[in-house]
Amino acid sequence: MITIYGSERDDNRSHASARLRRMAAAASDVHGVSREPVGHRLDRAAAESLARTLRAVADPTRLQLLSIIRSSPDGEATSGELSERLGLRQPTISHHLRLMSDDGLVVREQRGKFAWYSVAPERIAEIDDLLG
Repeated sequence: MITIYGSERDDNRSHASARLRRMAAAASDVHGVSREPVGHRLDRAAAESLARTLRAVADPTRLQLLSIIRSSPDGEATSGELSERLGLRQPTISHHLRLMSDDGLVVREQRGKFAWYSVAPERIAEIDDLLG
């Protein structure tokens, strides 16, 4: 436990702030939006891109889904497996996966009657950094 700013909570905030800065850079790279160096204002397109990504991961269930997918042996899972692991109904899982898919965080691949989800290859480093 580090207490540079006086408390563990302040340390967690500084780690979260650093993660958000890295996410902003990664989100702008992924969406093809140019961004000024850290410490400068985000342009509108980069701000909108980052806001979409933050909305996509701003839910505990979505963070858990990303964590489960990344920690699975092949880095992928079916919605049924995810539903079972989290104890949530299939429609709820599908809703969260769709939101993350819309932002490009996860990729859906249909194999037979099962849909397999994995973290988008270009977002793996960003997600791993976010999940710490």
